[in-house]
Amino acid sequence: MVKAIFFDLWGTLVENGSFPSPVKQIWRLIPERMSFQDFIVKFEKSLMIQEFDNLVKAFTKVLKDFKTKDEELVEKMVGVWNRNALFSRLFPDAKVLEDLKKKYKLVLLSNSTSEARNVIEKFKIEEYFDLIYISCEQGKLKADLFNEALKKLKLKPEDAVMVGDSTHTDIDGAERVGIRGILLDRRNKREFENKIVSLNDLESVL
Repeated sequence: MVKAIFFDLWGTLVENGSFPSPVKQIWRLIPERMSFQDFIVKFEKSLMIQEFDNLVKAFTKVLKDFKTKDEELVEKMVGVWNRNALFSRLFPDAKVLEDLKKKYKLVLLSNSTSEARNVIEKFKIEEYFDLIYISCEQGKLKADLFNEALKKLKLKPEDAVMVGDSTHTDIDGAERVGIRGILLDRRNKREFENKIVSLNDLESVL
């Protein structure tokens, strides 16, 4: 029986303020050519497990880790990141959090910079969650936070599900610790056994 629902933030509850996603835009800006899967692993470890005084320092570090030094690229990346937060919006179906809160423990897990905290406050969704983990505040990425959240809630992996839009950063990490993953695929273009196309459908697959 499901007692807790873990949620991703970007692309799941909050729509990115730019398209393609800011992460994919930065992937294309990086001079070093690599697959997106390889890039995202390195990028998240570089940017999202520590807090920075400002985004200039953050992306200067990113470029250093990718063995690139280019002040113009730093400015472009900061612009991409700021536009995303500024123009982001709450998905309409995120209103289900209000009803879900009455029945389940809710946990928010996000691989992100400190801008995620501002977005959470902007849309006033913190009130729905029993726990909120943002990777830069914890010094750990999402995949390393599932067990910590379960321990705090005094639950077993089989008591929880993870809902997210990414198989790599949301689903795979959850399933490695025994939490069932539910893919949110709003465009209904991917094959996955446990999949929904709207958060309104979530309870039907629990």
